[in-house]
Amino acid sequence: MARGLTPFGERVRDLRRAHGVNQKGMARDLQISAAYLSALERGKRGRPSPILVDQICGYFYIIWDEADALRRLAKLSHPRVVIDTSQCEAEATELANRLAEKINQLPLVKVKMMLDLMTDS
Repeated sequence: MARGLTPFGERVRDLRRAHGVNQKGMARDLQISAAYLSALERGKRGRPSPILVDQICGYFYIIWDEADALRRLAKLSHPRVVIDTSQCEAEATELANRLAEKINQLPLVKVKMMLDLMTDS
């Protein structure tokens, strides 16, 4: 994934390019601004609304498992995350804080290792 992109933004960009659609045309068809679509793809806006995700699924004729996958990506794509550790052990709070400090410096291979750990849980 390119730096700054969210999982959802990257997937939408890939879908758009695979279908030969530019941002301006897609934004017009979805009745949103091209600037908003660009910001959404680049992770400069928060999570898209469920309605917009459904519109994008319809736009690309995405159904069933692929639509569910896009919805999951949207939920995992908030570019500014807040973690509430008030009910956690001290170690979990430390982990959250260390991750917040170091996330931008971690090599991709380590990020993928952590994702694998989280996905298996």
